[in-house]
Amino acid sequence: MFAVELIANAIPPVHTSDSVQKVLDRMVEFRVRHLPIVNEEQFLGLLSENDILPEIDIQTPIGALALSLVNPYVREDQHIYDVIRLFYEQRLTVVPVLDIKKNYLGLIPINAMNEYFATITSVSQPGGIIMLDIDNKNNSLAHMAQIVESDNAQILSSYVRTFPDSTRMEVTLKVNKQDISNIIATFLRYEYNVKATFNHSSNNNGAMDRYDSLMNYLNL
Repeated sequence: MFAVELIANAIPPVHTSDSVQKVLDRMVEFRVRHLPIVNEEQFLGLLSENDILPEIDIQTPIGALALSLVNPYVREDQHIYDVIRLFYEQRLTVVPVLDIKKNYLGLIPINAMNEYFATITSVSQPGGIIMLDIDNKNNSLAHMAQIVESDNAQILSSYVRTFPDSTRMEVTLKVNKQDISNIIATFLRYEYNVKATFNHSSNNNGAMDRYDSLMNYLNL
């Protein structure tokens, strides 16, 4: 997926002529702490809530303030992983998207990123979760998929967690089967270290309610 596909047009940018009050009201309305400053199609920088909160006169245009504007953005054709990296590294609540001529196209809010992450990890799909602790030289997703498919199941999503100064890694598999006992037995037979397992059904013990609560918290 490309960055341009996650643009949320409902959140407009601000302009240098906008007052501090107007910008703060917009941040509250859309529950973000950053907004891009755009004049016509020119992206001037990303305005932070912390840049304007100290201003006493809330009717002051933001163009009259001495702002320490940061300039993070992604191009429309960049992969969504580049967007995730910016959110993580700079603790942003929105990421601006520019075209190849560096004209402003729109922004990606953190809640859109949360929804995308939920989609690619298949959190809403019923099934089982298997966490494996393996040596990085044994990281063969093809072999893991073969084990899962041997029980007429499929891997819906997978991700890897590595650890500094270690040759071990944690591989998490989400499969489309709730009864994963046979799959686990096969992993053990091939001497995989099964670190943890979880089951998830569409009407289970409230896991999705807890997930929705977490997403709402992150969007505050």
